[in-house]
Amino acid sequence: MQDSAKYLIHADIVADGVVERSDVVGAVFGQTEGLLGDELDLRALQESSKVGRIDVAVESEGGRSYGEVTIASGLDKVETAILAAALETIDRVGPCRADFEVTKLEDVRAAKRREVVDRATDLLAEFEGEVARSADLIEEVRQTVRVEDITEYDGLPAGPRVSDSDAIIVVEGRADVRQLLKYGIKNAVAVEGTDVPRVVADLTRERTVTAFLDGDRGGDLILKELQQVGDVDYVAFAPEHQSVEDLARDEVMTALREKVQMEAVAGASSPHESVAATDGSARPAPPGSAATPDEADAASADEPATKTTGDESATEDDGDATDAPAEPETLAGHVQAVIDAERGDVVLLDGEFQELTSAPASEAFDTVADVEATPTTIVLDGELDQRLLDVAAQRGVEQIVPRSTDDFVKQPTSVRVRTAEQF
Repeated sequence: MQDSAKYLIHADIVADGVVERSDVVGAVFGQTEGLLGDELDLRALQESSKVGRIDVAVESEGGRSYGEVTIASGLDKVETAILAAALETIDRVGPCRADFEVTKLEDVRAAKRREVVDRATDLLAEFEGEVARSADLIEEVRQTVRVEDITEYDGLPAGPRVSDSDAIIVVEGRADVRQLLKYGIKNAVAVEGTDVPRVVADLTRERTVTAFLDGDRGGDLILKELQQVGDVDYVAFAPEHQSVEDLARDEVMTALREKVQMEAVAGASSPHESVAATDGSARPAPPGSAATPDEADAASADEPATKTTGDESATEDDGDATDAPAEPETLAGHVQAVIDAERGDVVLLDGEFQELTSAPASEAFDTVADVEATPTTIVLDGELDQRLLDVAAQRGVEQIVPRSTDDFVKQPTSVRVRTAEQF
């Protein structure tokens, strides 16, 4: 079956007890039987060689079992996805309660193509007797891979992550997208001219957006139109009279690291000159708002933006000023300050238990979905339901402490949930 497989289904399993491979296989067959009808019956699909054997790797620790299930599929994409979704309905393995979570559907052919390109590059490098020719061929292979990485988003040149990334970078043309791809930045989309397409304008309202433009009049014009038709969060420019497509890696990373909030250049007659003239006076974007791993590394050197009250003339001698209450330094302290104090809020914390943002508990879902920096911990003075738990898992939250919990249909294994009573 492996030779004819087109897709691989990867799923993780967690069981509340000690189970073995045979228990997992039995659960897969037993609890999916009759669920999808005769055409997608797992036993029948195996007998007709449309589905391969069920590979299970499972181990036990601390009275629980953890494992991975892999199934090779010769079905089409839709049928494979349906079969994968059916695995997540399994809730018991042997005598134990269990959770199945499909982690990935892998295109076997795409993986083989990547292996071919990697192997071709290695083989070309072995021709030491033809150093110049081999170098040219290697670069050609690399350039081909980069060009293939350029996809289209509604007809516009784009990196492969634009369709699913929470943050995007808007650039001017296809060459800019290619240049950023060369440096590992895969979430850029090109407007291709000063007339900003509607699809880009719509994207700016849904994602965290950085406009990264040429340091010339053309870049200014594109930014001004983006201001009128979209919602840009941050702005970065190439150096004066330079284009993004001509920048070296360190110049790209420096420009993205020193991006400024849109408000800093709003209304300027020449935005690129305004950004260049700030010398640090325009507040850079806070760490965590970067859209790619490289950009995030570049931004990590900056201090986070600090909100002010708008009255910065107050001095220590102001007799009306009072000291703000100290922020809790531990998770238990935040639980006490939020839940035990019945604040009715949701508070998002970073890895050091510093507050990222807070909001009324009724707005918890939107707050977690929209926050720029991914929180490590959520403290909720309210009930944690399935919808909030799912978006927290999607954002990479590690733990949630609510006042209480609803009945979950499925609890992601990546998120630890403890109620306030457990503190």
